[in-house]
Amino acid sequence: MPAERLQEQLKTLPNRPGVYMFRADGGEILYIGKATSLRSRVRSYFGAAGDRSFKLRELSRRTASVETFVVASPAEALLLESNLIKEHAPRFNIQLRDDKSFPYVKVTVHEPFPRVLVTRRLVRDGSRYFGPFTDVGAMRRALRMIRQMYSVRSCHYDLPGEAPDRPCLDYFIDRCRAPCVARQSQADYREMIDQILEILSGQTGRLKRDVRRQMDEAAEGLEFERAAGLRDILRGLGAMEKRQTSIDFRGGDRDVLGISRSGEAVCALFLRVREGKLLGRYVHFLQVGEGTDDLSALTSAAIKGAYLRQEELPPELLVPADFEDRALIASMLAERREGAFAIRVPQRGTKRRLLELAEGNAAHILAERTELESGRTGELTVPPGARELAAALGLESPPRDIACFDISTLGGRDSVGSSVWLRDGVPRKKEYRRFRIRETNDGQTDDFSMMQEVVGRYFVRRVTKGETIPDLVVIDGGKGQLGAARHAMESAGVSDIPVVALAKRLEEVFVPGSSEPLVLDRRNQGLRWLQHARDEAHRFAVDYNRKLRRRRTLRSGLSEVPGVGPTREKDLLREFGSLAEIRKASLEELTRVPGVGPATARRILAALSGKTGTDG
Repeated sequence: MPAERLQEQLKTLPNRPGVYMFRADGGEILYIGKATSLRSRVRSYFGAAGDRSFKLRELSRRTASVETFVVASPAEALLLESNLIKEHAPRFNIQLRDDKSFPYVKVTVHEPFPRVLVTRRLVRDGSRYFGPFTDVGAMRRALRMIRQMYSVRSCHYDLPGEAPDRPCLDYFIDRCRAPCVARQSQADYREMIDQILEILSGQTGRLKRDVRRQMDEAAEGLEFERAAGLRDILRGLGAMEKRQTSIDFRGGDRDVLGISRSGEAVCALFLRVREGKLLGRYVHFLQVGEGTDDLSALTSAAIKGAYLRQEELPPELLVPADFEDRALIASMLAERREGAFAIRVPQRGTKRRLLELAEGNAAHILAERTELESGRTGELTVPPGARELAAALGLESPPRDIACFDISTLGGRDSVGSSVWLRDGVPRKKEYRRFRIRETNDGQTDDFSMMQEVVGRYFVRRVTKGETIPDLVVIDGGKGQLGAARHAMESAGVSDIPVVALAKRLEEVFVPGSSEPLVLDRRNQGLRWLQHARDEAHRFAVDYNRKLRRRRTLRSGLSEVPGVGPTREKDLLREFGSLAEIRKASLEELTRVPGVGPATARRILAALSGKTGTDG
């Protein structure tokens, strides 16, 4: 029987919807639940123990007090319950085990000239979100295909009120049609965005028919350039469709939940099926509370923990078992999508086979994860530096892969950039990259534009090639360099990666959205990781800068000599090793180099005779 204090609380419970929390004697939260009537629901836990499960018996035995939150409706109680479980992770609840946020594709449809971005944050700002995507490579390939097919703007102007005086480089390389300077109308741009929304929704059938019709009309009207552009779009749609697996020849849009369990580990997998084609999946792992073995409870927890956050919803969700809140959740999701929404438990036919496919995939992923954890536990241990860095910067997950960028220049010449990569604080030399600066502001040295160029080139290349993206980006510099890097990353479609700047003088850490820098404890292992990355990037950039300066110095002495081209210059340097040694050589020694005759040798010695020093 409950303690005296708990007995008194049970007598005063309101007969209203809300959320309840059971606490142990020491204050630990044991369980969080929601109820249409708090009085009836909470009292039911402390009745006769005869036919109750082990979980309920243990819960009632350990509970010392109950805390309640009264809300206006059962729907509000459902959302509050989900948030509280996520925050407190009670031992008797089922909860998401790895609540990392997967990326979404965001289309800013509320803007007059929308943009297509990648983000990990869902903000109710009027945009449309597609995802989440656990196969990030597939998501980026799809975006790359869309950008090849359509000229979506990558700038961040608040069009049409805020606009530049002239188009940017994207216009001149046919990546944008310059709506910023009215070279593309808003109606034409919006039509393009509508087509992109259809593609992201997985509905390419009608779009292909419309594009083919427009292509034929353009060809008949002798508009061959327009017809060629429409042909390229049609080919792109066909290529995207080939990457989709057809699993239901009758078509239809739905999501499918498959659940697999092994011991205390549970995998919940959602399949996204659009027009009968499998477009993707997203996976969540659940931590099973004590005494929980009910498939209905697992189904409910998976939907509350993951699916309630979905933005792009089909009209149907297939699940493996019925559960208590099915009607309430279906009603909430129908209201969100502004149309019918059904949650069904299929028993036979095509929908049942879809459910079995999802369950089979969940079982495979769970087995793979279990084997990985049992066989490679050392690799899965998160180092203290990553944990401390995540805590200090407020990151969603510990950053184990860090990329750092630096710029090196001397007197406006030989400006170079570098990027280095640290995995768990250890340099990975094969991921180091160096860059010769191609352009600055009208030939003037500008740290911000150089940083923007280097970061942009780096991420465009990695995204295009489908290479691994780091968990954290570090910029050597302050707020200006940080802003330039963020702009470059957003333009490359990697705005979801956290980025910070580390200033040398006081080792201050600048983070986006904050005017004041962070000053981390000097003993913080995460700060040491940042310093190590910064120092490596600086060393790598300076080494490259020196190499270019040395090469320019050598060439300044030889390339001016008539008859000495790049090939003979290389031969001379290979033979003698440095400009100083060439200066010491005799006429006879110089003529031994292939292609260098007596006349050329005399010109070399004459040109170098006035140069002093020990170059090389």
